[in-house]
Amino acid sequence: MTNMNTLIEGLGELSIPLENEKIDKFAIYKELLKEWNKKINITAITDDSDIDVKHFIDSLSVLKTGFVKEGYKIIDIGTGGGFPGLPLKIANPSLEVVLLDSLNKRIKFLNEVIENLGLSNITVIHGRAEDYGKKEEYREKFDIAVSRAVASLNVLCEYCLPFVKVGGYFLAMKGPEIYEEIEDAKKALDVLGGVVEDKFDIKLPFTDIKHTILVIKKVTETPTKYPRKAGKPTKRPL
Repeated sequence: MTNMNTLIEGLGELSIPLENEKIDKFAIYKELLKEWNKKINITAITDDSDIDVKHFIDSLSVLKTGFVKEGYKIIDIGTGGGFPGLPLKIANPSLEVVLLDSLNKRIKFLNEVIENLGLSNITVIHGRAEDYGKKEEYREKFDIAVSRAVASLNVLCEYCLPFVKVGGYFLAMKGPEIYEEIEDAKKALDVLGGVVEDKFDIKLPFTDIKHTILVIKKVTETPTKYPRKAGKPTKRPL
C-alpha cells in the first residue's frame, strides 16, 4: 500500500483526526489520481507527499473552520481532481456532496474514484456553474458551497452564492493576500446576498504555504438574474 505517513503526520499537526479505514481510502484515491494523470492532465502535483499536503491536507483544512457539520449538503464548484469536496466526503461520510466541473474527462475520473471507494450520497455533474446555478434543483439548495478554483473573489461569488440557501455559507479557499480581493468583491457580495463573516489562516504542514479560508454567509436570496450567462462573470465581474 502507498505510504501515507505525510498525510497522517500532517493531519496530526492540524489536529484533524482520521481513522485508518479513511486513510486507506485516501491511498486508493492517490493511486487512481497518479494512474489517470498519465492519460489526462488532472494535476501538476504528482509527488506522493505533495499530493498528501497540497491536495488532501489542503482540502481537509476546511474542517478547521468548524462550519462543515454532520449531514450538510455541500457543492464543490470547479472541483477539478475532486478538491476539496471528495476529501471532505471521505473524512465525513454523512455529508451529501455534489462535485461540479466543466471538463468531462475529469468527471469520468471522479466517478471511478467514487466507485472504487464505495462512496454513496455523492454526485458528479458535468457543466458550468453559470448554468447549474439557474436550475431549480440546485439553486439555493446547499448548506455550503466551497471552491478552490482559481478565480477572483468577485467572480467566484457569482459562481457560488446562487447555490447557497439563505443562512448557509460559501467557503472560498484563497491565497493569503485576500484583503484586496475582499475590497474588490464588495459590490458582488452586496448584489448576490453575501457578507464576509470570518476568515481562517492556514499554514500547510511541511511547507511555507499559507492560505486563507474566507467564510461568506448568505443573508438574502440572490436576484434571479444571477448568475449571468456563461463567460459573463469573468468578462465583466460585478
